[in-house]
Amino acid sequence: MAYDEHLADRVRELVGRESGLTEKRMFGGLAMLVHGNMAVVVRGAGGLMVRVEPAEFDRLRAEPGATATVMRGRPMRGWITVDPSTCASDTDLARWVARGVSYAGTLPAK
Repeated sequence: MAYDEHLADRVRELVGRESGLTEKRMFGGLAMLVHGNMAVVVRGAGGLMVRVEPAEFDRLRAEPGATATVMRGRPMRGWITVDPSTCASDTDLARWVARGVSYAGTLPAK
């Protein structure tokens, strides 16, 4: 399944000036990496997958439109799946993208 190009463009607008930003196709979507660390993924299934501070994981997944990301049947602590409907609002999209970029920026460069 192809990812949502319009959503990818909206995310690019938000992160376009970020230092060390690269894009990579993965997980059936398009990942935005900061200094080699995944920050946010525009999912092929719709919506986003956002990397978050593990200590904030439980609080963030309780927000509307957010759930724990599950891969191979296992929840991935530190990754939140954001429903496509939540990405419709520019404000909500910007908040989620900023969270992923901010956390990825704290990690050692790869």
